[in-house]
Amino acid sequence: MSSSCLMIFIFILLLCLLSSSASAPNSTSETVTLRPQREIQKLKYIRKQLEKINKPAIKTIQSSDGDKIDCVPSHHQPAFDHPLLQGQTPMDPPEMPIGHHSQENESHENFQLWSLSGESCPEGTIPIRRTTEQDMLRASYVRRFGRKIRRVRRDSSSNGHEHAVGYVSGSQYYGAKASINVWSPRVTSQYEFSLSQIWVIAGSFADDLNTIEAGWQISPELYGDTNPRFFTYWTSDAYQATGCYNLLCSGFVQTNNRIAIGAAISPVSSYEGGQFDISLLIWKDPKHGHWWLQFGSGTLVGYWPVSLFTHLREHGNMVQFGGEIVNTRPGGSHTTTQMGSGHFAGEGFGKASYFRNLQMVDWDNTLIPISNLKVLADHPNCYDIRGGVNRVWGNYFYYGGPGKNSKCP
Repeated sequence: MSSSCLMIFIFILLLCLLSSSASAPNSTSETVTLRPQREIQKLKYIRKQLEKINKPAIKTIQSSDGDKIDCVPSHHQPAFDHPLLQGQTPMDPPEMPIGHHSQENESHENFQLWSLSGESCPEGTIPIRRTTEQDMLRASYVRRFGRKIRRVRRDSSSNGHEHAVGYVSGSQYYGAKASINVWSPRVTSQYEFSLSQIWVIAGSFADDLNTIEAGWQISPELYGDTNPRFFTYWTSDAYQATGCYNLLCSGFVQTNNRIAIGAAISPVSSYEGGQFDISLLIWKDPKHGHWWLQFGSGTLVGYWPVSLFTHLREHGNMVQFGGEIVNTRPGGSHTTTQMGSGHFAGEGFGKASYFRNLQMVDWDNTLIPISNLKVLADHPNCYDIRGGVNRVWGNYFYYGGPGKNSKCP
C-alpha cells in the first residue's frame, strides 16, 4: 500500500472513531468533560460570593481555633451593600431599656477564643470572621450558603427541625432578654446543628414570617468544626430569599470592634463542673425603630435596620427562647445529636442546660419579667423542657436531651 493510500485509510478510520464516540451521548468522555465544567462554574460562583462577603481588611488576627478575623472599616461592612442601606454609616447607640443595668467592667469581658490572645481590632473597624472556599464547599446547597433551610412552621418539626422552647404570644413585644447557658453538645452529622437562642417573631408562619434571632450554635456545615459559636440570624419572608447567619449577607449592621459574630465562645460549661452563660438583649430603639443587640453585660454588638422588615417594623407578636436541632435520621433512626448539655431537664443545675432571667421589653421601652411563659417540646422523649420561677433566677427553664435513646428510637 502506498503512503498516500495509508494516510487516507488512517484518516477514514479516525473519522469513524470520532463519529461513533459522538453518537454515544452517555459516553464516559462526555461525562468527564461536563463534570469539570460544572465544578468550574461552581468555583466561579463561590469566588464571586467570597468577594462580596470578605471585605478588605486593615488588620487580620489569627485565632487559636484556625479562624482568621479581619478588621474591616465599619462603613465598608457587608450591611451597606444592601440596596436600602447603601451610603449609610452605623447609627449612634440608642436609648437603653428602662431597668437595664450595665456593669462597669464591660470592656474587659472576653467571651471569644480569637480575643484571648490580647489582640483586638482598631477603633473604627469591626471584626469579621473570614469566610473561605472550604466553608462554602461544605454547604449542602452552595447557592443557599449562610441561610437556614426553610421550615413551614416554627412550632412544628418540619424538615427534621426539633425544638424545646419557652414562649409568650398574644401581646406586643418590643424586645427580649435572657442569660443562656453555653455548652458544647455533640453534633453527629455535618448537615445537622444544635443551637440555643432567642427568637423575636412577627407575622404568620407562612410566606411573610419576620424573625430576629441570636444565641449560640454548633454547625459543622457552616463553620467546619464543633465549637459553640455566637450567631445572629434574620428573615423577612419565612427563610425564603431574605436574611442569613451573621454577616454572610447584607443586613445586620455591626457597631462593635470587640465581638466577632460567628466566632467561637469560650469558656463553656461542663457536666457537674463550672457553669457559664451569656446574656443577650434584643430591643427596639424607640427613636429610630431599629432592633439592637447587646452581648454580655453592656456590649452593644449592632442592629438590624427596621427597613429590612415588614411586620417587625412595629413590634413582635411572639418571643421564643430555647433549643433547636436538626434530625436527618441517619441510618433510619433518630439522630444522637444533643440539645443543650445533652441531658434532660430533670437533671437540673450543673447537668441540664438552662435559660434564666427571662424578660421582655414593653411598649414604653421598659424591661419587665416574662409572664405567662408556656413551654413546648415537640419530641419530649428526645429533648424536653421544664419551667420555673424563683427569686434569684426570675423566670427560667431547663431544657435539652440526648436525642436517640430507648424512648426515642
